Amino acid sequence: MTIALAIAGGGIGGLAAAFACRRAGCDVQVLEQARAFSEVGAGIQLGPNVTRVLHGWGLGARLDDLSAAPQALVVRDAARGRELGRMQLGGAFSARYGAPYLTIHRADLQRLLLEAARSAGAKLRLEARVAGVEADDSKVILRLQGDDHLQSDALIAADGVWSAIRDAVFGDGAARPSGHIAYRALAPQDSLSAGARTGDVNLWLGARTHVVAYPVRRGELLNVVAIVEARQRAPSQDWDQGGQAAELLRAMGSVDGKLRELIEAMPAWRVWSLHGRPPVASPQAMSRGRIALLGDAAHPMLPYLAQGAGMAIEDAHVLARLLQGTPGSNVAAALASYANERWRRCAQVQAGALRNAAVFHMDGALRFGRDTALRFLGERLLDQPWLYGFSV
Repeated sequence: MTIALAIAGGGIGGLAAAFACRRAGCDVQVLEQARAFSEVGAGIQLGPNVTRVLHGWGLGARLDDLSAAPQALVVRDAARGRELGRMQLGGAFSARYGAPYLTIHRADLQRLLLEAARSAGAKLRLEARVAGVEADDSKVILRLQGDDHLQSDALIAADGVWSAIRDAVFGDGAARPSGHIAYRALAPQDSLSAGARTGDVNLWLGARTHVVAYPVRRGELLNVVAIVEARQRAPSQDWDQGGQAAELLRAMGSVDGKLRELIEAMPAWRVWSLHGRPPVASPQAMSRGRIALLGDAAHPMLPYLAQGAGMAIEDAHVLARLLQGTPGSNVAAALASYANERWRRCAQVQAGALRNAAVFHMDGALRFGRDTALRFLGERLLDQPWLYGFSV
């Protein structure tokens, strides 16, 4: 008997799960509370651990067409602009890990997954907010806003860092503010000076701040994200507040002239407060009976390893594999297996992101030691075989 699967949330994680689970033979319904499928934000970095999954799903040609393929990760000192280290990407990196390192606009990735889920036969419902959940040993009943009801064999909560389902079912409180504020901007590369344009991933490290810039949409656009440890803005759940270059530069302190020019050249800045949770502590934190958490609902993380979307896509792949061929009576066991397989990996990536946050923002003697290590060891420090070589 086909599993009836409800997925709450139509973002990248929810749509990835919808497509993967349809391929696995599930009857899938996606419940998105918004009036349209849309994605807030600009760029995403996709390491080979993620592109390997997407290629395996048969989405590689479309993914490659929408993405940029950086040839290097270049790390610089934010205050002086000097190069500290680099890691070659491109063909050698792809050969080492069996999949490419790509950068893509969030909206392009979501559109790709939306089209794939729709073509695979997933049912997609908009303006479908989950207002209540009841579950027993045989089913899950969802009450939608407006008193509509839906019954399914299982529920996957992919409703993001502010997951209402996590709050209702697991009751472990809201995600916590990190004290880190992210500024993002996007500009056509041909609108920038020649020195500001790039085909690589560029990372500038400063005291309690860093900036990353990389191409998206086949290299036509430049995505820039700056993160500062700043208290001038109160923590907010709003992912799309307005910001100003002058405000960002004040928070960053002393920066290299070329980096300042890049920041000032961006046509508009958007701002959000970064929130997260401690690393996942057990499989019980990701599943309960016939309900499981996926992506940011399960393991929100700071963006210092560029793996938030990647972990959601890995989750979707494992979920689908474990649900394939499972009878409805064994769904809870399959979800428990999913949580058991995923929680350590997700906790490791969450912890790695927290470590990178400290390393990226070092000051004083620690900063000097970090920079010296990068200059001498470079690629050996920047490469992450445990991360990129992982296969789900």
